[in-house]
Amino acid sequence: MPRYMTISLEKRGVSCVAELLDKDAPRTCEAVWAALPQGGDVYHAKYARNEVYAMVPRFAAEEPGQENPTVTPIPGDVVYFSFHGGMLDRGFKEEKGIDTLPGVIDLAIFYGRNNLLLNGDVGWVPGNVYATIVDGLAPMAEACNDVWRSGSVGERLVYRRLE
Repeated sequence: MPRYMTISLEKRGVSCVAELLDKDAPRTCEAVWAALPQGGDVYHAKYARNEVYAMVPRFAAEEPGQENPTVTPIPGDVVYFSFHGGMLDRGFKEEKGIDTLPGVIDLAIFYGRNNLLLNGDVGWVPGNVYATIVDGLAPMAEACNDVWRSGSVGERLVYRRLE
């Protein structure tokens, strides 16, 4: 039986529906599903291109490790990144208010083409594709692009179970 979640930009009042890819990323799907709802301040990517994300404290009892990885996400990909504390630079952690955490989870959605997960500081940054947006990608993409153009202040990206 497929599992679904909603992903929302709360202030903009836009949501989409994503289907979990349980066959391709079972450990990641289970870790995320067990921890829902999750969310936080939204940020638009600087390097990856068409990505918005929220950083949250680690929530899995055991990190799922790499599965169904990509460095070239496509529109509609929902991706899980796990960053240990030493991977993120001090300024970035302070800016995001996560400087006291030993590591963070980055929950991201990709809404357009030509994405590349390459960071100038650390190199390739593969992420686990654990869901795909199956409904509402076009309005979500428009809202995500508005985050890029208008800013993210006061906006939250929230993931919830759809049951």
